[in-house]
Amino acid sequence: MAPPLLTPVLLSLLLCVRESLCDKNVSKNCGQKVECSPGILLPVWLPRNPSLGEQVARAIIYFLCLLYLFLGVSIIADRFMAAIEVITSQEKQVTVTGANGEKTVTTVRIWNETVSNLTLMALGSSAPEILLSVIEVCGHGFEAGELGPGTIVGSAAFNMFVIIGICVWVIPDGESRKIKHLRVFFITASWSIFAYIWLYIILAVISPGIVQVWEALVTLMFFPVCVLMAWVADRRLLFYKYLHRTYRTKKRHGIIVETEGELAPKGIDIIMEGKYHGNPNSSTSNSTTNIVNIESDKEPEQDREEVIRMLRDLRQKHPDKDLDQLIEMASYSTMQKQKKSRAFYRVQATRMMIGAGNVLKKHAASEQAKRTSAGGPQDDLATCAHVAFEQPQYQCTESCGEVSLWVTLQGGSSSKTFHVEYRTENGSASAGTDYEYCEGTLVFQPGDTRKEIKVGIIDDEVFEEDEHFFVRLSNVREEGGASTDAARLVEPLVTTVTILDDDHAGIFSFGQRELQVAENSGLVEIPVNRNSGVRGTVTVPYHTEDGSARQGVDYEQTQGELEFTNEQTCKTLQVRIINIQEYEKRESFYIVLEEPRWLKRGISVCVYRSLLIDECGGASPELEEARRIAEMGKPVLGENSRLEVVIEESMAFKLRQGMAPNGTLDPDTVDRLMKDTNLAEVIGTHSWKEQFIEAVTVSAGEEDEEEGAEPRRPSCCDYFMHVMTVFWKVLFAFVPPTEYWNGWACFIVSIMVIGFLTAVIGDIASHFGCTIGLKDTVTAVVFVALGTSIPDTFASKVAAIQDQYADASVGNVTGSNAVNVFLGIGVAWSISAVYWAVKGQEFKVEPGSLAFSVTLFTICAFINMAVLMLRRRPSVGGELGGPKALKILTTMLFFGLWLLYITFSSLEAYCHITGF
Repeated sequence: MAPPLLTPVLLSLLLCVRESLCDKNVSKNCGQKVECSPGILLPVWLPRNPSLGEQVARAIIYFLCLLYLFLGVSIIADRFMAAIEVITSQEKQVTVTGANGEKTVTTVRIWNETVSNLTLMALGSSAPEILLSVIEVCGHGFEAGELGPGTIVGSAAFNMFVIIGICVWVIPDGESRKIKHLRVFFITASWSIFAYIWLYIILAVISPGIVQVWEALVTLMFFPVCVLMAWVADRRLLFYKYLHRTYRTKKRHGIIVETEGELAPKGIDIIMEGKYHGNPNSSTSNSTTNIVNIESDKEPEQDREEVIRMLRDLRQKHPDKDLDQLIEMASYSTMQKQKKSRAFYRVQATRMMIGAGNVLKKHAASEQAKRTSAGGPQDDLATCAHVAFEQPQYQCTESCGEVSLWVTLQGGSSSKTFHVEYRTENGSASAGTDYEYCEGTLVFQPGDTRKEIKVGIIDDEVFEEDEHFFVRLSNVREEGGASTDAARLVEPLVTTVTILDDDHAGIFSFGQRELQVAENSGLVEIPVNRNSGVRGTVTVPYHTEDGSARQGVDYEQTQGELEFTNEQTCKTLQVRIINIQEYEKRESFYIVLEEPRWLKRGISVCVYRSLLIDECGGASPELEEARRIAEMGKPVLGENSRLEVVIEESMAFKLRQGMAPNGTLDPDTVDRLMKDTNLAEVIGTHSWKEQFIEAVTVSAGEEDEEEGAEPRRPSCCDYFMHVMTVFWKVLFAFVPPTEYWNGWACFIVSIMVIGFLTAVIGDIASHFGCTIGLKDTVTAVVFVALGTSIPDTFASKVAAIQDQYADASVGNVTGSNAVNVFLGIGVAWSISAVYWAVKGQEFKVEPGSLAFSVTLFTICAFINMAVLMLRRRPSVGGELGGPKALKILTTMLFFGLWLLYITFSSLEAYCHITGF
């Protein structure tokens, strides 16, 4: 049930308990002077009672140190969150089997998104608060402290009121953002409020002033229960399983995505992970059947057209940009629109803040630079020899006896001897029937650059289709059998040998049904192929026909004949395209092949006539058999005898074909834009060298620059932040890259560093508070909570603006607040409660200011949740954004709740108002 509906009951409970406690006259030392005490790592700054001037100087130094340490924690948390992104982005391949037995291998995420958000993502976001609470307890003899719990509650208040208030405000006027996964949000929101109610209950109701072992352990165990309930809601298990669930293969994400629905699915039955799921429309299906339906999100051609339209729009806006620049802009735009994780937003916000630049723009630029670089895979030729077949394909007739294949060696050291193994593999041709199986080893002596492989071809007198087999290279090694880094196999390492049937005149056709050409192509050469026979000389007439394109306007009419000589397999015809430069042009015409004619049959005409003409004019059985064989061997047209030529606008053609401006073909360009980028590759690192280069490099940090503008130079603010943080950047560059151990090495080292810095922050915050006369409770709520939450603020702001939904900016706040209590306080108090229980004593925790802060936060949180739910009404549109007046009022209300919370918590700490 939604948290706002629980408001009357829970408020009544809290007020009743509040009244009962007010009658107990719990004593509290409100007027006692705050004394500085030694910290976990840092001693007290002596003398203990300095003069006023020295006290002010100490306070300034402590405050500046706090700010600098907050920056350090933000930067190491950046590395920590990058490791979490790499860990949770891991994928595995599963086999999906259709009802017809057809198997498809697809990729799925190992980590469920909801589980990762509530576990590793929440831990990464709240690590300083959680570790501060645990370290404070363990470092002070397992006695309860005020700084850790106060920071957790204060951070929760800042997240709930200030961060959500900012997210409401930053949405552009007239737009709104709504939470998509409302079930999961209700679960996490309910747990986030219940966590603080439970904290109050164990402090002030069940056993006031004492935390028993079972209470602490139950607090800790609420964490896996919360995760499990959110996962059940997300996966629609238990009572949700009676509703329909659909899986669709989403091209952009490259993973199977689960969607919700109420109607029975229509589609193919499949088997996932070995379990058959029948068609729901069949009579055998029942209400408990776990039905899975595979849908196609979009046809590939539709996605391709969408990408082309996007690039066309960019070209219209920026006519001065070349294709490489347009592709870079399109790649950046695509990455901006794709769904991102909480870890990504946190990392992006931190790097923008410290002068490390926009990670998306840097990635788009670097990837495009790699693709357009001239060197490519040949960069290491100076040190590493490349071994490959000279051609990816070879052809021979079945009567040739043997075919020669050539293997080349390029680059590398000319003083070494290399061995390369090869072997034949069956395709449609079979060893022993169509060709002779062979395998062996090629030896490249110093100075050798080419070696020959000969494969025997077996001839027969049977009419048959062209057949092929493969020859594969493998196991490059130096002489003596040792593997080597001085040589490697490159494409093509497998060549295809096609055996052409020479008992037939052949089948003549185009290679495809449709050919796309640019309007400025000029003279276009189109191949006509001869398959399944190469005997004799054959002519193939052809002519052009109008479609939507008109001869003399869009193309020049062409007709003629192609003459294929004996054993010739390909000829080209030419058509001239007229360039009239129409915007969004897409016209087509046709090239039609006519019936082929035999000029020379490949056998003697006299012999042929003697077979067909009996001297007596009779028709013998031999003559009829010869006539039948002759008919089987005559030239015929294939399936693609009519080619549609589509004339497109030149830019659209280049984009469709993935061509660079220089005309070189890059077939993956459009497909790459159609798919989402793996964000773990964007924010992850692959080597220590890369990390140190990033650490000393300053980049522009603004992200609101105009689209298509020239890359902006770093500002003075960027340089200032870089200088301020370069020590931390270089220091944390020693942390293992995320490439190692799939991110776990970086994860472990980062959390250890965060723990150490958190311990130092706890000591300095406590010394700062006592220097200016503030209690740890107030210091935690106002200063420490604010400092640890600043990166989350920027991350949520960016998420609110860029995401289509509000889940990443609002939903994750509630989950984080619950995790803070269950882990931060649950772990710390469980350790202490068990420690004192073993010693036969009780773990004492004074309710005092903590209980009051929890109560005040809970009341304000109910108001916050109620307002968010009311904003889902159609008149507003969603939790974030909406009409300008309502945005202002909502933001002011949330900010007011936060100011109310810190004001009353501070007043209660100094007994200006009555606490618990």
